[in-house]
Amino acid sequence: MRGSVILAAAVAVIWAVVLLVTQGLVRPALGTVPTVLVGCALSVAVVLGYPSALRGPRARRAARAARREDQPDRGVRDLAAAGRSLPLRAGLTPDAARRTAELLRPMLSGDAVSITDQVDIMAFVGPGADHHRVGHEMQTRAAGRAVARGRTVVVKDPAGLGCRVEGCTLQSAVIAPLTVGDRVIGTLGVFQADTPIPSKALVEDMATMLSLHLELAELDRERRLAAHARLDALRAQINPHFLFNVLNTIASKARTSPEEARELLLRLSEFFRYATKQDGHFAEFAQEYYFVRTYLTLEQARFGERLQVRYDIDPQVLTSRVPVLTIQPLVENAVKHGIGHSTAGGTVRLRARVDPLARTTSIRVSDDGVGMDPEVLALLMRGEVDVGEHDDAVLTGPEHAGVGLRNIRERLDALFGDRYELSVTSPPGGGTAVDLRVPMR
Repeated sequence: MRGSVILAAAVAVIWAVVLLVTQGLVRPALGTVPTVLVGCALSVAVVLGYPSALRGPRARRAARAARREDQPDRGVRDLAAAGRSLPLRAGLTPDAARRTAELLRPMLSGDAVSITDQVDIMAFVGPGADHHRVGHEMQTRAAGRAVARGRTVVVKDPAGLGCRVEGCTLQSAVIAPLTVGDRVIGTLGVFQADTPIPSKALVEDMATMLSLHLELAELDRERRLAAHARLDALRAQINPHFLFNVLNTIASKARTSPEEARELLLRLSEFFRYATKQDGHFAEFAQEYYFVRTYLTLEQARFGERLQVRYDIDPQVLTSRVPVLTIQPLVENAVKHGIGHSTAGGTVRLRARVDPLARTTSIRVSDDGVGMDPEVLALLMRGEVDVGEHDDAVLTGPEHAGVGLRNIRERLDALFGDRYELSVTSPPGGGTAVDLRVPMR
């Protein structure tokens, strides 16, 4: 009704202005037909523009408000569907639980919101926080029932809530379990002191979203642990024969070339310092490159002229980050199995490039040594054999691919998923090449 009055008033004002201008201000005055045409044109323009200019925004706001009244949980459902920033993505910690409870309290229209693990309160925001204390045991029997049954518990009176503290102001609640897989690891509780409790479906939907975030956090933690385990295994498997041979080389040179022996000792200490003290899973290629050169310097001192080394490194690669302790084992494979078993010796080549468009770092380690049997290579690439376990086997055996290639592949799986490429080729003419492509970091 109010909108119709406004429209009628606007049309009346338009006609008054048209008559004033065309009959009073214009000399000579316009005729009846032009005056009517001008008035009609302006009136039509106002009527057509009225829904968007005058009534439209309010109508849209009213419609949105009506839809919100009809579907009070729609906004929360939308947020739950896109809730990538919920703090519990980092895991069920007191700080993440507190920030999540503070975020959910206005969204769930709860007087109080709690997040617990299986036993203790991780966060509690709202009335009752004086005795529902973080780090203490859950105060309500209803929360314990939700954990034990693995189902949502709805209580509508203080007796059903079962708070252990007399005089608790909380009157009702909806408590939904938080799960990871088939395990109940905690609860999400929405408590009310005066206002009606939210719908059970709404709390369950949010608990499902939180459970998804907790499950992703668990997967991330397991992946990090797996990557750490693989890295520790790589550190532990530094070939004792390599150390023994280098120490023998240093001992022999100590009599004939003391300065060279001293330099080799320094290089050996640098080698082990880097291998055992490197933190994290990634390092700049420049650091890994220096580590590889240190290793090859020690091996060249042992093999002499039998081992030649060629480097082809794009300077742009030096600042890119690559998985730590990944290149050196590949180079060691080439030296130990490609060149070490060749009476004539050979050359090990290290090539590295970056592709800015594909945002990848490509590394190739190759040798012109004895090569690998095609059948063994096929088994190796399918992961049906491991490497480095039978160093005294025939040269065409699976160990030729080197120490811990499966270990390297599994660590790359943990770090990159399917976003990397690792291939081994051995042409009929001899030699072996390992190609690694990883995303730039």
